[in-house]
Amino acid sequence: MSNTKLGGTPITTKGEFPKVGEQLPAIRLIKSDLSELTNEDLKGKKVVFNVFPSVDTDVCAMQLGTFSNKLKDREDVVLVFASMDLPFALKRFCGDKGIENAVTTSDFRHKSIANNGIEMADGALAGLYARGVMVTDENGTITYSELCNDIVDEPNYEAALKGL
Repeated sequence: MSNTKLGGTPITTKGEFPKVGEQLPAIRLIKSDLSELTNEDLKGKKVVFNVFPSVDTDVCAMQLGTFSNKLKDREDVVLVFASMDLPFALKRFCGDKGIENAVTTSDFRHKSIANNGIEMADGALAGLYARGVMVTDENGTITYSELCNDIVDEPNYEAALKGL
């Protein structure tokens, strides 16, 4: 299991968060139109894959907005957001914030990435996803990996983007 914190309180996750050099874990996520996103859909594309607890928290909203803004002119990159939020909440958030360059996904149905060091096993937000970023190349190989030290902290945006 991987370790993070929530406001300084230690939290463990189910499984190990993926590392640089590994393949992006198998995903089967639900998009805002209720269709599925799988690894097959991302083949041949660079990906910035964000996981977070809930779009309805300030830090998560900042994470989504910042990555969207920094990648708005990068047509060679797919920006994916994943959480346990329902697809409708993610669609509402992006609509309200004018985010058009992201694929928002929910893992509420399959929990396909939960055991990859992403789902919090304990603490006040147990069952939700921790905050992290994985960047992949066109072959799905992880070139940058960060499970944030504390869920209340934003990821290292510049380091993540250098992974592209």
